[in-house]
Amino acid sequence: MLNAADIMTKEVITVKKDTSLADLARILYENRINGAPVVDDEGALEGVICESDLIRKKKQFHIPTVVAVFDVIISLERPKNIEKEIQRISSTIVEELYTKEVVTVNKNTPVDEIATIMTSKKIYTIPVMDGDHLVGIIGKADLIRTILA
Repeated sequence: MLNAADIMTKEVITVKKDTSLADLARILYENRINGAPVVDDEGALEGVICESDLIRKKKQFHIPTVVAVFDVIISLERPKNIEKEIQRISSTIVEELYTKEVVTVNKNTPVDEIATIMTSKKIYTIPVMDGDHLVGIIGKADLIRTILA
């Protein structure tokens, strides 16, 4: 049975939190990857940023629904959600968009388990860890390549 170490990309392209979104888009496009791990200055994994995060940034701003009762205007949206929307559309660096709760696998995770994680959680860029060290990355293309082989 194949595992993560057998199919992962070992040359991991990473970004930092202060990487501009324009640079991120260029990195993803030029390297034909759908996401990249976000690391700190020591190379420790902090999160993941994907094409879908960039696409979500371009999504139209949702104007909150309000109700007027007498002379009081009541928003039907939670203030925190409105604040998140404003932050999303005004973001300019990776730190403002990346996912901090990262789903990772270890190098011995079986391929069928990785496929299950990707489909059930709708996560298509999964860092591969050996303890606390980032040793690889698995994307949809890595799984498809495995199927074709």
